[in-house]
Amino acid sequence: MSITQIFLLAIIQGITEFLPVSSSGHLNLLHGLTDLPDQGIIIDVAVHGGTLLAVIIYFRHDVMRLIRGGLEILGLKILRPRNFSDTSEHKSAALQIIIATLPILPFGALLVLTGWIDLLRDPKVVAWATIIFALPLFLADHFRPSNTSVQATGWRGAAIIGCAQIFALIPGASRAGVTITAARALGCNRQDAARFSMLLSIPVIIIFASLGLMDLLAAGDMVLLGNAALAAFLAAITALASIHLFMKMTAKLSLLPFVLYRLVLGASLLCIL
Repeated sequence: MSITQIFLLAIIQGITEFLPVSSSGHLNLLHGLTDLPDQGIIIDVAVHGGTLLAVIIYFRHDVMRLIRGGLEILGLKILRPRNFSDTSEHKSAALQIIIATLPILPFGALLVLTGWIDLLRDPKVVAWATIIFALPLFLADHFRPSNTSVQATGWRGAAIIGCAQIFALIPGASRAGVTITAARALGCNRQDAARFSMLLSIPVIIIFASLGLMDLLAAGDMVLLGNAALAAFLAAITALASIHLFMKMTAKLSLLPFVLYRLVLGASLLCIL
């Protein structure tokens, strides 16, 4: 694999992973416009690992609170800084992440074990999913009030967002897109919806990356290991910038630019195919 391909894959993944535009749609567009070979599962895992590092760094304070809340849920006693706020909020936030993560696990396992996941990777599926799932994103963003937070929706809100995340198993639907859509439909403001969506990505990416990491270590290929490390680094740097800009945008703009972009992307994929 060339350095150019690693660079392109890492940059595309880093920019699009946390935006409601479908990273898989962009990667399929890259393959459609070039003669680059399939990058393989190892590089996929590497770029996802890079984006995982980025979201943990950017939301490090939230991540620490979620960890503390998770430990409290388990009944573990931990030392707390004197200025640390009441852990009841952190327990609630951690519980929401857990609840929202659970629905995708059995469905993801089912698709992998049955091999159906490969059927969904058809470029036409990606193209149509990119277009179709842009419509509920537009409706939820423009026709629902946004006067609450995700935490205020409680476990029911988390369950709804978690069920929506199942659609992320369809390449092109966009994990960020479907989770933000669900949060906006519940009346959550854009920034909080985006923030929860990114935090929700952490356990999903950890599970995916952990499985792939075992394959990487088992391969014992030092060149592949070096390529994976480079891809992860580039994806992390790009994702940090993308997260920062997206959070700034959600404070001032609607999600309409992303909806229009998805429609153009999906139509471009269909034209190429």
